[in-house]
Amino acid sequence: MIQVGFLTAPGRVEIRSVPAPRPGPGEVVVRVRAALTDGTDLKAFRRGHPQMPMPTPFGHEFSGDVAVLGAGVDRFRVGDGIMAVHSAPCGTCYWCRADQESLCASVMETKILGAYAEQLLLPSHIVDRNAFVKPASLSYEAAAFLEPLSCVVHDAALLSPRSGDVVVVIGAGGFGLLHVALLCALGARVAVMGRHAQRLELARALGAEWTLELGLGSHTLGEARLLVEEITDGRGADRVVECTGQVDGWLAALGLARRGGTISLFGGPPPGSTVPVDTSRIHYDQLTVVSPFHFRPQDVRRAYELLCAGSVNVEPLITDRVPLGELERVFARLERGEGVKFAVLP
Repeated sequence: MIQVGFLTAPGRVEIRSVPAPRPGPGEVVVRVRAALTDGTDLKAFRRGHPQMPMPTPFGHEFSGDVAVLGAGVDRFRVGDGIMAVHSAPCGTCYWCRADQESLCASVMETKILGAYAEQLLLPSHIVDRNAFVKPASLSYEAAAFLEPLSCVVHDAALLSPRSGDVVVVIGAGGFGLLHVALLCALGARVAVMGRHAQRLELARALGAEWTLELGLGSHTLGEARLLVEEITDGRGADRVVECTGQVDGWLAALGLARRGGTISLFGGPPPGSTVPVDTSRIHYDQLTVVSPFHFRPQDVRRAYELLCAGSVNVEPLITDRVPLGELERVFARLERGEGVKFAVLP
């Protein structure tokens, strides 16, 4: 039997004993050594999630060791450190053939959850395409950033920042700060706007040159524009990344880019949200708007390479390390606005 964290109702987490998984052909059982909290899990903790009917095991950012190998697996050995993401595309549907594997017709249906656990079963499609041996030099906590960093790498591929570009990141949560770490590694000059002074301090520690503490309503957008104009000689930002998933954040992003600039709407507002758009601004200023979703295997491979090389500094994003039994308390802390990401160590 193994211990697994279950989300049983909004605000309620239970640690349950369940049978240990047994791998089928091509599958791998991972002994989880680190699982990270993230924004999706926090949303589910707050109000449930349409893809997580309760009670459900949850958690999807993890790393660990190979505990058991299924028949036919020859890329790993028992005892290997392993890092993986929780999904992989089919490789055969229309979107996969169109090099849009992040939109694969089955990628969400075949994803796995349950990383807040002592063990986790990786199905063969993930083992084949999105799992890697963890080098001994990389900590388990850093290796668990493979999934969120893959999302950010995919965004950067669409955003195409150039060295020296001024990039504004709106939102200083986990994904906003991970964007800061990657963008700085790519040579961009980064400004971060957010609501929490401590997170903005962390953004500076990760390499951001400018920070601005503000809300995202219309009464503060003018202050944000003044900062961006000041640091760009009045042009506006070359790239803007919206990471709050709020309508006000989308409006701010559309207003801060320079003529010919690119805006990434990384954060997704609730379904049914609408944003009033100045069509002349988009058309006559030749703005490019991208909306990244999920990631492709090439993004996962690139994230793996960046983590293994130590090119992206992710360790400062970990607020604390806690045992599995503290899972509900960790999410209660996140609900109160404490910390960025927690490493759960089963």
